[in-house]
Amino acid sequence: MTPYVLSRALLPLRAFLGFTFCFAGLQKLANPRFFDAADPASIQSQLAGAAHRSPIHALIAPLGHVAVPLGILIAFGELAVGVGTLLGLRARLAAAGGIALSLMLFLTVSFHSAPYYTGADIVFAFAWTPLLLAGSGPVLSLDAAIADWADKEAGPGPGASRREVVLGGTVAAAIAAASLIAGGLAAGLGRLAGGTAGTQEGPSLPPVAGPTPAATASPRHRATAKPGKVPRGTAVGPASDVPVGQAASFTDPATGDPSIVIRPSSGTFVAFDAVCPHAGCTVGYDPTAKVIVCPCHGSQFNASTGAVEVGPAPTGLTKLGIAKGPNGQLYVT
Repeated sequence: MTPYVLSRALLPLRAFLGFTFCFAGLQKLANPRFFDAADPASIQSQLAGAAHRSPIHALIAPLGHVAVPLGILIAFGELAVGVGTLLGLRARLAAAGGIALSLMLFLTVSFHSAPYYTGADIVFAFAWTPLLLAGSGPVLSLDAAIADWADKEAGPGPGASRREVVLGGTVAAAIAAASLIAGGLAAGLGRLAGGTAGTQEGPSLPPVAGPTPAATASPRHRATAKPGKVPRGTAVGPASDVPVGQAASFTDPATGDPSIVIRPSSGTFVAFDAVCPHAGCTVGYDPTAKVIVCPCHGSQFNASTGAVEVGPAPTGLTKLGIAKGPNGQLYVT
């Protein structure tokens, strides 16, 4: 197969991968929810879920402190890989970056996808390998255009190589600057527009100070509690912080997983482990549709039982026992 034939054969793959990675990077930058720690679709929530489920959780746990800079780095990395692939500029380097990003997302987000082929990240990692091995080729490629220009200007030899390096670096720097400007504009416009609509996790329940098991409830709670039996378990926050028809997030004291409590009516509370069984993303509650939704891949769960209503999640959410105590606190039992 000649270089031109191979290059043409790779054009559809280049177009798909380049557009997808550009879109993914710009979408992250334009969506304020991606950087909002209280949102289930945020980089913070996804890192929290990955810290418990990923095979490299020990490496991920410390990254929660730099979640926002890491999210920005990932977004611009995707944008750089996408632009380089579309333009055929530093094509093999862009493909290597695409493989690295895809493998990182596989190990942190979709490692537990079941069956494995329902997780797109491992597929993307292999899709990049032809471009890593073959490059973009001579068709619709800035790399090829720069090499041709250098040969014409300086003739074959060391002079052409030097011109190619200088011109290639200049073009790469100019495109990188344009990409940074485009990313900044996307981020600014996204914040002006208020981000994209989606699930609403509601407020986070504030941590209860001091020992929280019901058997060792604080004297303040005992003094203000109404007559009645305090549930066995661990207090996770006041029931008043969960509005009727809404939800709030908390951390499961037994596992450390992000969790969600929903209040469908005044005296009813239901709680679930908020880690999606499909790929480990943190789910959120949609009060309009009254379903629990995974923001990553669209799985939907029954808000009363946690059962799967729409895949690709293979199983439902783990239901947690929760009860309101006479002191107004919610207890995970």
